[in-house]
Amino acid sequence: MSVELKMAWRNIWRNPRRTLLTIAAIAFACMILVFMLSFQLGCYETMINTSVKISTGHLKIQAKGYLKDKKMRLVIKDPDQIATFLDTIKGIDTYTFRANGFCLVSSDQRTYGVVVTGIDPIKEAHALSIKSLVQKGRYLKEDEAYSALIGTHLSHNLKVGINDEITLLGQGRDGSIAAAVLTIKGIFNSGIDEFDRSVIMMGLKGFQEIFSMGKSVHEAVITTHSLGDVSLVKQNIQDNFFKTKGQKSLVVHDWMEIMPGLLQGIQMDLVSGIIMYIILVIVVAFSIFNTFLMAILERTREFGVMMAIGTSPSRITKLVMLESVCITIVGIILGIILGSLVTLYFQSNGVFIAGTEDILKQYGIPDRLYPRLSLISASAGPLVVFLITVVSSLFPALKIRKLKPVKAMAHG
Repeated sequence: MSVELKMAWRNIWRNPRRTLLTIAAIAFACMILVFMLSFQLGCYETMINTSVKISTGHLKIQAKGYLKDKKMRLVIKDPDQIATFLDTIKGIDTYTFRANGFCLVSSDQRTYGVVVTGIDPIKEAHALSIKSLVQKGRYLKEDEAYSALIGTHLSHNLKVGINDEITLLGQGRDGSIAAAVLTIKGIFNSGIDEFDRSVIMMGLKGFQEIFSMGKSVHEAVITTHSLGDVSLVKQNIQDNFFKTKGQKSLVVHDWMEIMPGLLQGIQMDLVSGIIMYIILVIVVAFSIFNTFLMAILERTREFGVMMAIGTSPSRITKLVMLESVCITIVGIILGIILGSLVTLYFQSNGVFIAGTEDILKQYGIPDRLYPRLSLISASAGPLVVFLITVVSSLFPALKIRKLKPVKAMAHG
């Protein structure tokens, strides 16, 4: 350990009360930053996974142009080839195939426009959460081609219940009339009003027969093990399937392209959070600035004596900066430890925010939120605090270079 570092460590404890208060301020700021950033990122992950598990998946393989213009003719002609390839990709949790069509649906009393989605009941149950969202009746069985699941809002609008029949009328892929009578087997509640109001799910085989689809589907819906795997899986599909197999008519979209509104909401919330964090860091910076300015003013006579006996101003400045760094590092380490402990506790038990249940439900988010501690959330905030506190102590330290030994010794 260098002489300057030993002297710096000794000097910061000459006024232990002030030092402890400064360390506490830095530790508190770091603790808040670690927890809040972990909480924010954990909420985003929950929002994304909850949303994609309801209907979209993390990734979708579709025909080019289908994402923007959902025309019946834009299909995946050979889903079996895609299934064979997806079985070989690491990072994929599950996948399923879907077909979609716009129809008029009628009950005895009312008629509405809806999206009818053909699903594979077995794969759908493994890939997405629709099975767990069924509140009345039951989920579809594998061999039920002409049975349906509908949302709670649509069932209220149509005034239908379990085992009631509804009539579909639409247009097939070949331009023919697509019509069928479906029996309602289950009513689901996703918590997303628009989804519950406008979507009917039926067996994929029945959908393909009604809409003259043959074996074609409109999309392969893919879920990955984690959000971190999404970009890797997407790149793998593009490089090893589309390019090597010559599939120029197909594209793969990630959840950010499928749900741009969710991404924009996250970005807006992140910006507001960053503004709050900046304000917190500025408050801490002023605290550090005040502490070291007072320390330098109190020690002006001491610095004058040191310069009079031959100590260079640059060496004294280095000593003061080392004092700043020592206090900052102690405060940051303490703050990271406390912030990590608090985050780990709530990561296991969750955070319940009273009064937000209904709002969260609208987005399909559970009423108990869980922070997620990561290397980024544990280090990003404290790193900014370190940089800001060092910079804020730089100005008081540079005042030493302007001191004159005779005037400084006469100070105080």
